[in-house]
Amino acid sequence: MSRYQEIDLSKIHFASVQNRFSKVDSSSFAQVSDNLLDSMPDILKGAEFKEFINRCRLARDSHKTFIIGLGGHIIKCGLAPLLIKLMEEGIAKCFAVNGSVTIHDFELAYFGKTSEDVSKGLADGTFGMAEETINAINRIIIRASEEKLGYGEALGKDILENAPNAETSLLAQAYKYNIPVTVHIALGTDITHQSPYADGKAIGDCSMRDFRIFCEQVKNLNDGGVFINMGSAVIIPEVFLKALTVARNVYGTIQDFTTAVFDMNQQYRELENVVRRPVEKGGKGYYFIGHHEIMIPLLVRELLR
Repeated sequence: MSRYQEIDLSKIHFASVQNRFSKVDSSSFAQVSDNLLDSMPDILKGAEFKEFINRCRLARDSHKTFIIGLGGHIIKCGLAPLLIKLMEEGIAKCFAVNGSVTIHDFELAYFGKTSEDVSKGLADGTFGMAEETINAINRIIIRASEEKLGYGEALGKDILENAPNAETSLLAQAYKYNIPVTVHIALGTDITHQSPYADGKAIGDCSMRDFRIFCEQVKNLNDGGVFINMGSAVIIPEVFLKALTVARNVYGTIQDFTTAVFDMNQQYRELENVVRRPVEKGGKGYYFIGHHEIMIPLLVRELLR
């Protein structure tokens, strides 16, 4: 016999399952259906995704602003045609992107291919040394600074007027539809900076202009707008937070809007700067984890329904 005292389980007080609160019941189960949302269970992320889509559809039908933030992987995964469709349908009103988006979009528009073997190129010092890409983008940005254009605006105009694959270019089609694509450069993070042609003054001037354009767009999120960040773990979440505080400082109340992150992992800045902090005074944020090439087509399909 043990030397230690044991609790007497015969003294347990039981309760009926009928009177207990339960988080799951059979009415929440998934169903076989041709409708994607109807086929999802009303449980955890299934319920959240349905709620998010309903908020997006309400915003769409009320002609509220949709702003989409992007990382370069979205373009590399071949998803630009879906985002272009959102522009064509009048849903997407602004895009905020990092520098890698512009590089992949530019290469696909001009050369029909992008995304090099980084490991191989890094080993022999050839990574990011594509002469045509680097020289062309830097020339465009130097000229854009002289003409006082934004970074995304200048690239979109050039691609639309000159590139053979402009019809699938996010930048070109945004320029065509007069939708701002603001480009937020972090100097030293893009292959275009690996060149004597890179002009820090011109790059900073055009990207700063885009930041001011983005701040002006963010004010339109008030009372029902939607901000979705797709695949930018650091740059766009940080820029969005600063743009929001600038817009609130200048215009006052900007609240009661919806935010969401679609990414392959959970990231600190996306969670805090997109999902949580911006909607603390009104609104709601969501976080959906999955591969872009699967999740973004599902999202766009439901936004277009």
